[in-house]
Parts: sequence; structure tokens; C-alpha cells
Amino acid sequence: MINYITAPFKWFFKLEAASGLMLLIAAVIALLLSNTQLSDLYFQILNTHILIGTKNFGLDLSVLHWINDALMAIFFFIVTLEIKREFIQGELSNPKQALLPIIGAVGGMAVPALIYIVINFNTGYTIKGWAIPSATDIAFSIGVLSLLGSRIPLSLKVFLTALAIIDDLGAIIIIAFFYSGDLQYIYLLLMLGSFIGLIALNKFGITKFFPYLLVGLALWYFTHGSGIHSTISGVLLAATIPHKNHTKDYSLLTKLEHSLSPYVAFGIMPLFALANAGVVLDGLSINTLLEPIPLGILCGLFFGKQIGVFVFSYISVKLKLAQMPTNSNWIKFYGVGILTGIGFTMSLFVGNLAFVDHMNDMDGVKIGVLVGSTLSALVGYFLLLIVSKKKQ
Repeated sequence: MINYITAPFKWFFKLEAASGLMLLIAAVIALLLSNTQLSDLYFQILNTHILIGTKNFGLDLSVLHWINDALMAIFFFIVTLEIKREFIQGELSNPKQALLPIIGAVGGMAVPALIYIVINFNTGYTIKGWAIPSATDIAFSIGVLSLLGSRIPLSLKVFLTALAIIDDLGAIIIIAFFYSGDLQYIYLLLMLGSFIGLIALNKFGITKFFPYLLVGLALWYFTHGSGIHSTISGVLLAATIPHKNHTKDYSLLTKLEHSLSPYVAFGIMPLFALANAGVVLDGLSINTLLEPIPLGILCGLFFGKQIGVFVFSYISVKLKLAQMPTNSNWIKFYGVGILTGIGFTMSLFVGNLAFVDHMNDMDGVKIGVLVGSTLSALVGYFLLLIVSKKKQ
């Protein structure tokens, strides 16, 4: 029974740890491409438009938008499957165990947002980026933690995974409510009808994915036209996928998660990093980092995440609302809190939504995310390395 309960987590941890390396490679390649003679070609490819369908009935989007709007909908689909499974049978299914990462995640979202708002309070539209430093990149943060191997107890790895998953859930809610465009009510009604159709498939016990896929594609198209970001369609589709948590029962959710996760981890996420991490570093200086957007993101990720996660978690444990992870101590816990400041994928994604009408500011977003995430990774890793003894 114990092996059955921990097997999904161990599989998930190994997958995310390996994909973190792929993300790093993709980000480095993006930085190299955008700062060499290939820079013009790199940005030209991203801005090339591709028409799928016909002019009268189809979508004509740039390569960058196909990645961020279509492929990332699949990413959000997998993330929501993971969240759903965790709440049904994983670490978040036990209220006592779930409370600590939930409280930590709330602090880790609220404090960075507050820091960003304070820094950007009098700068006009830049305050729209308040949610950028609130997100944690699952793959990168777990990837860094995995480098420490047995130095870190499994309970802290579980805590970080659960917190990052809840962070993603928070990001999904933020995107749905705060980063939607002008609503188109006809498309909203069609979107609602598609979602009701998916619920009906679930209620009638349909366990084949093809019907869900057909309705899901329609849902994505209607969501894209509704003014709500199209990635939300992946969330709604995943929420309706049936799941049974008994060992011998067939679960469509588990099958899809295991089948699609490697493609998302080693295909879609690195492709997103390759398309979004490219920033021209020519002329970059300390003064660049002191501008409101990059400074707000950097301070939010590096200071805000660790402070929010640690303080909220510490208070909840001292008030006996939650339990401290087993075989851990506060200094190791603090080190893991620092790692939650690795924002990268989700932070870049939210940045694209926050400044969709001010794309010239995306260089500042990228710089803030890259520096804040790098600092969090290095400081968190070396702190944990120093205070941890390798298990013999």
C-alpha cells in the first residue's frame, strides 16, 4: 500500500527533475540565439504567422502565439491532471498534510505580489505585472533539489512538489480572473456549452479520450475567441477527465498523465523556454535591474517567495495548524523556501499576459525572472548543501 501511494510522486519527481535540465538547456540556447548573429533569424521565426484552417474559418497566429496559446494549453491540461490526482489520492488528499503547503503557497504568492506592487506603485501600467513573481517553476525547483540527492529528506521534496502544484493552481486562478481580455459573450456561451458537454461525458461514464478530445478542441477555439486566455480550456478539460484511485481500476486521468507528461516535460516546456527566454543583453547594466519591472520581479522572486513561504509556514506550525515535514529542521525548510523563488516558466508566461499591450517591456520581465530565479536556485542550493549531510 505504501509503495502504491508513493509511486506516483516518485515518478513525478524524477520526471520533473530531468525536465528541469532540459529547461535550463533551452533557456541557455535562447539567450545565445538572441545575442549572436542569429538574433534576427530567431525573432523572425517567432514572429512568422501560420494559418491553420481557412481565412474565413481558421486561426492565423505567430509561431510564438501558437506556442503560448495552443501548446501551453496542453501544459495546463497536464498540470491540472496532476492537481486533481494530488487532491484525490496524493499528498493533498490528507487535510493535515495538505495544510502546510497550502498555507506556504498562499504566503509565497501574496508577499512577492506585495513587494512588486510597492516597487511599482507609482509607475502606472507596470503594476499590472504584480502576479509575475508569485509563481514557482515545478521542473526547475525540483531539478535543483534533486541535485542534492539523499541529503534532503523525502518529506521536504513532497512539500516542495505540493507547494509548486498549489502555486500553479493559484496562477491558473489569477490568469482566469485578472488577465482576460474584452469578453465576447457569444463565444463565452459556446465555451460554457462545450464544458457542459465534457461534464456530461464524465457523468455518463465515458472512459475513452477521443470524445473528450473532440469537445476539448472546440472548447479551446471558443475560449480563444472569448477573451479568456485559451490555456484555461486545458484546465477545464482536465477537470472533467474521470479518475478512480483504486489499484485495479482503470483511470483515464492516470493513463493520460503518464502518456502525455514526457511530451510536455521534454517537448512543450523546453520549446516554451526556447521561445520566451531570449532577451538581448547588449547594453544590460545594473541600472537596467533597478528599473521598476525587473526590480519588482527580482525582489519578489528572491526575497518575497522565501519570506512568504517561510513565515506563513512557521506561524502555521507554531499555531499547530499544520505539521512540520518529518526528518527536517527549520534551516533546511528555509532553504527549500528559497528554491520556490525559481519562477521561470510560469513567471514568463504570466509576464506575456500582463504586458500583452506593452511587449517592449518583456525584456525587463525576462531579465527580472532570469536573475531572480538564478539567485534563488544558487542560494537555495548552496545553503542546503552546507547544512545537509549526505546519507551514508
